[in-house]
Amino acid sequence: GLSPTSTKQNFTVYASFHNIGSLRPRARVTIAGTTVGHVTNIQLDTDSSDFRSKVTMQLDDNLLGKLGAESSVMIQTQGLLGDQYVAIEPIQIDKGMLKNGDDIRDAQDAIVLEKLIQQVISTLSSPSKSGSGSASASSNGSF
Repeated sequence: GLSPTSTKQNFTVYASFHNIGSLRPRARVTIAGTTVGHVTNIQLDTDSSDFRSKVTMQLDDNLLGKLGAESSVMIQTQGLLGDQYVAIEPIQIDKGMLKNGDDIRDAQDAIVLEKLIQQVISTLSSPSKSGSGSASASSNGSF
């Protein structure tokens, strides 16, 4: 868990999420699978009306002026049960570029495996609305 010290300059951006899953400080921040920074802080944003988690990220300074202000971020999981990290989907539109201290507004929450399993179980255990859904599915050979 130790990080080597670096003389590399960084700039800071923020993103707010409804659910960060198990994202932790020092998690990777990536673009196209390449690490371009890390999460430095996560805190509850009590100023917002919906109590989001505000994630602070430091990015390599060579990205300054190259990421569009309309870029998006999402929390992803490495493998099925691996560590969570932040992935940036860069967009370069004429609406300006991300600057030091900017907020990335388009943020997609983490997919929580427990909630996903609960939804699947709930769907499978609930009776079919048509009453004959399983018979029609088996009669045409598709699932």
